[in-house]
Amino acid sequence: MDNPCEKIILHDAIECLTAALDAKDHYTQGHSSRVADMSLALSTTLNIRGLELETIHIAAHLHDIGKIGISDRILNKRGKLTKHEWEQIKEHPVIGYNILSKSNDLKEVATIVLSHHERWDGDGYPDGLNKNKIPLGSRIISICDAIDAMISSRPYREALSTEAIICELKSCSGFQFDPYIIPYVDIHKLLNVISPISLK
Repeated sequence: MDNPCEKIILHDAIECLTAALDAKDHYTQGHSSRVADMSLALSTTLNIRGLELETIHIAAHLHDIGKIGISDRILNKRGKLTKHEWEQIKEHPVIGYNILSKSNDLKEVATIVLSHHERWDGDGYPDGLNKNKIPLGSRIISICDAIDAMISSRPYREALSTEAIICELKSCSGFQFDPYIIPYVDIHKLLNVISPISLK
């Protein structure tokens, strides 16, 4: 998308979609912005530039947009999810893909969103992709998504320390996360780039 006006319209549309999700899922308010900030920084460290960088950044902003199609009762449940509820949560990448793929300008974004819960070892969802079959952008967002989950307090646990996050990332390298990306993750740098607004 080279037209500046079209870029502004797309940016505004993304802001509206993420605001709609924040309004629906109060518990993860600001999550998409934090993941996008970290994904941009990590992608830049990996020497990703130009359109690919922009695509990953947009996908990070919209990675959870499919939760719009998930029941408020499930999204905001404070207790443990039932097996049926968890299966419904796992539908959100597909719902997000179906929403975003309707736009010709967001086809690649949609593909990244679809795969952001895949795992390096093939045990993720929705398609059980593994290793390099998972789009690079999805592998980057997966790491940043997990980091944000670990820095956020939950009803069942406090936020993890920086040291604990580093240990968790290393222990999951080659299983959940791409082992070739993890060495480039500078947790201190990533946490420093998070927008102060997104932490509120």
